Amino acid sequence: MYKVLVAERISDKGVDMLRAQPDFQVDVQLDWTREQLLREIPAYDAIVVRSVTKINEEFYEHATNLKVVGRAGNGVDNIQMEGATKRGIIVVNTPESNIISACEHTIGLLLASCRNTVRAHKMIESRTWNRDGLKGMELYGKTLGIIGLGRIGGLLSTRMQAFGMKIIAYDPYIADSRFKKYNARKCETLEDLLRNADVISIHTPKTDETMNMITYKEWQQCKKGVRVVNCARGGLYNEQDLARAIREGIVASAGIDVLVDEPNPISPLIDLPQCVLTPHLGADTYEAQDNVGLAIAEEVIAALHGEMVANAVNLPALQASELEKVKVQLTLGEDLGKLYYQLAHEAIEKVEVIYSGAMADMETDMITRAVLKGVFEPVLKERVNYVNALLTAGSRGVEVVESKENDTRELLRVNLYTKAGKFTVAGTAASDGTIRIKDIDGYQFDLEPAPFMLAVNNADKPGMIGRLGTVLGAENINIGNMQVSRNAKEGIAMMIMTVDSVVEGHTLETIRSFEGITNAANIRM
Repeated sequence: MYKVLVAERISDKGVDMLRAQPDFQVDVQLDWTREQLLREIPAYDAIVVRSVTKINEEFYEHATNLKVVGRAGNGVDNIQMEGATKRGIIVVNTPESNIISACEHTIGLLLASCRNTVRAHKMIESRTWNRDGLKGMELYGKTLGIIGLGRIGGLLSTRMQAFGMKIIAYDPYIADSRFKKYNARKCETLEDLLRNADVISIHTPKTDETMNMITYKEWQQCKKGVRVVNCARGGLYNEQDLARAIREGIVASAGIDVLVDEPNPISPLIDLPQCVLTPHLGADTYEAQDNVGLAIAEEVIAALHGEMVANAVNLPALQASELEKVKVQLTLGEDLGKLYYQLAHEAIEKVEVIYSGAMADMETDMITRAVLKGVFEPVLKERVNYVNALLTAGSRGVEVVESKENDTRELLRVNLYTKAGKFTVAGTAASDGTIRIKDIDGYQFDLEPAPFMLAVNNADKPGMIGRLGTVLGAENINIGNMQVSRNAKEGIAMMIMTVDSVVEGHTLETIRSFEGITNAANIRM
């Protein structure tokens, strides 16, 4: 008998599905204190949470019988993944269950903000009949700029074309085929989208790259009177700068469902009549909540019954016997995949994974999935896992090819094709768990990956290493190891340094400003 604890509210349909399993005992306890939870959790095989319950190291130390953590919703911000993975606990979530609701709420906020619906309602509520200052804007014939053409962005594109809108989109990580699929003109730069859009809607994950993606500088590039929407994540638009742009008349109206400091109502947008704000309601429909409840129930049932789990977020989604055989190779594949988008930014059209030596005789499908997980994780974060990696590639228009070479060298090589050409990474993995990166875009190394690394491309001439060391030393950044690879044909060398922490943006800009430096980028493993 499996014991399942539902610690946060999910739909009754989800609870009923769990209780319908003859080998499940399901307890719904929504009001337990932290102390009660830690005291009772040793008895449970699975727990279902949303975003409040902290599943951290303290929790794992008490949850000695736990096999599954189910997160009813997208994201796993409240779940400490490393602790689950090292204990063999499967973490599952429901990333696709609310995308229609989120898309429809985006449209609702757009319409409400363009037609001053809330302000008009408040006037009628105060028994005032006055249309002065309430003139709105039609969407027909206007240009909608979508930042992030993922699943919700794609749904929005389809629906707004029915309004007669022209669609343009910016997403540097999406292949051209997806833009064609949704009849959206591809913007090669964010500036291109900002200058041409009458309406802007953002649909990106929240990452270091996308946080504060739109600041006052970007608003100045927009058409005067642009309308904007954000139903994705708080902070993608800098709220202080958006408020300034509204006050100055650059932005005519805004529909905002997500705030940086939610649930604390302290945003400067709250006091602006041009804004329509809602308290993160994008997924708050009966249908979405039913879908989330049913989806998380299905995931927990499959995981406890030992079946392959479609939305497993971490490594234990793989069968233990299969995992043990290729564990080191999975790590190698993921590390190689992570290098690309941290060093290059062209949208990938094709990924070719080539195995040689003993790896060619392994069950390579999972290793290929690990490569894809590494490729997409830096830009999509928690959305990519070993099970959905192939689907993620397909949904982004990326072709995946796997091949094997008759070569005695043990080598995993990944070729990533873009419109600009080919980017290659390669490496090896030893049975003792040691991984070595051998090739990065034609530069030869013998490098053991580290959590924090710095990659610098520079003119192959004296003094470059010294100048770089001086800058990092001044910032108290310790260099653990350094390797330099020379490319005689192009006259550009590449340095890879292992460092103790991420090199901050201002330091990167200083390095990039040096004569002879062509690029500098952090690498996180």
